[in-house]
Amino acid sequence: MHSDIKELLITEEQIAVRVKELAKKINKDYKGRCPVFVGVLKGCVFFLSDLLKNITIDCNVDFMGLSSYSGTESTGVVRTILDLKESIEDRDVIIVEDIVDSGLSMEYLLHNFKSRRPKTVKICTMLDKPAARKVNVPVKYAGFEIPEKFVVGYGLDFNELYRNLPYIGVIKKSVIEKDKKCR
Repeated sequence: MHSDIKELLITEEQIAVRVKELAKKINKDYKGRCPVFVGVLKGCVFFLSDLLKNITIDCNVDFMGLSSYSGTESTGVVRTILDLKESIEDRDVIIVEDIVDSGLSMEYLLHNFKSRRPKTVKICTMLDKPAARKVNVPVKYAGFEIPEKFVVGYGLDFNELYRNLPYIGVIKKSVIEKDKKCR
């Protein structure tokens, strides 16, 4: 385990098992359809990649980039920094996110997508943190429900570090206080 991690929350093995279970459910729910998986960058990369390896139905993939965090805190303001390349009109859309905590990013995205007239929109997240919710959003597929702790690994970062950890862990407060950055 990385020396900056205080507590291992979810192991690499637990993640692998759960991703396969989520993919199996999505394959069943979307049998005979061709959904568009929209990955929310950057945090979704590991989860989306592993999820897609287990998706057996036809599908498309696109990406959006949103920004709403500064360090460990949500700014409360969501901005689009990368938009979809393709139209989602009359398509089944599955938003793939690393974590849903405040719900503000998902609320923003759901509102944004509504104007694009998709057939359906569902949320698939690796981590669900309902204790942090500021707005209620309908999460259809959730890997793990986690407590109100700041976590990193498996795509989640602190100042762009720790995304590459194969597990999900709680970062030490001393690391956050030092505001460690890779220069």
